[in-house]
Amino acid sequence: METSFKTLAEFMNVFNSEEACRKHFEAIRFAEGDSCPHCKHDKIMRFSDGKRYRCHKCRQDFTIKTGTLFGESKIPLQKWFIAIYLLTTRKKGISSIELAQQVGVSQKTAWFMDMRIRESMKQSKGKLWGIVEVDETYLGGKHKMEEGRSRKSAIMGMTERGGEMRAMQIPNRETQVVPNALTENVGRDAHLMTDDAGVYRKTIRIGYKHDSIKHSRRQYVHGNIHTNSIESFWALFKRNYHGTYHSMSKKHLNRYIDEVVFRFNNREVEMGAIFNEVTKRIAKRGKMSYKTLIA
Repeated sequence: METSFKTLAEFMNVFNSEEACRKHFEAIRFAEGDSCPHCKHDKIMRFSDGKRYRCHKCRQDFTIKTGTLFGESKIPLQKWFIAIYLLTTRKKGISSIELAQQVGVSQKTAWFMDMRIRESMKQSKGKLWGIVEVDETYLGGKHKMEEGRSRKSAIMGMTERGGEMRAMQIPNRETQVVPNALTENVGRDAHLMTDDAGVYRKTIRIGYKHDSIKHSRRQYVHGNIHTNSIESFWALFKRNYHGTYHSMSKKHLNRYIDEVVFRFNNREVEMGAIFNEVTKRIAKRGKMSYKTLIA
């Protein structure tokens, strides 16, 4: 289904009531046919109140939120929709403090909403092809004048030049960590471009065509060889980090990475299509409890 809006005012005009939000989520959730979240049977009945359903087979009742990332949340769908809109359209993201103010919930509730929406933004498992730039960056930890990076969080990124991005937290860049991440995310026919860090020498051994730019000698572009695309992404990521979130715990770092990568990969997609993609993913994923999130 198509949804069109370009501004918050237009968004609020489309989703101007709880009933409008419920009907939209129902259309997305049951787009491929009715299905009971308890037993997956395809015959369900709707109660006259429009808010509850009952499975013809297992006879269990459920709501439009049951079995989705919304879970049995008492937060109105309209507030959820506003939160999705804000998290998908803000280039630098939105903190749980600001989301709480915008939506009208507690900061704790806003944080939980943020995390559930980020869960729907998990990255694709497809391979990258063509020219793929690879690099890593570090967050937090010791100051520049201190030796070592032991307290910093390492993030590895790979981007198809002119295409999609992949990024993930890694424990370090030693041993097999980097080669394993590459073989999982990059097709063997890809042409890798990296800086001259020693860890990337192993890429040739595992079958990749590989060129490097010598950052250690202050060389940043040599013909078609550069890592400018991935470095531009790191600049964007750090604007999210420093400008909005200020800190990202190692425990939840991959969720923040997924959020930024999702917006980056969908930067040319219309707002309505992005919104529908996130709500579709929310509908398909099972619920996430607060205990699971903080465990």
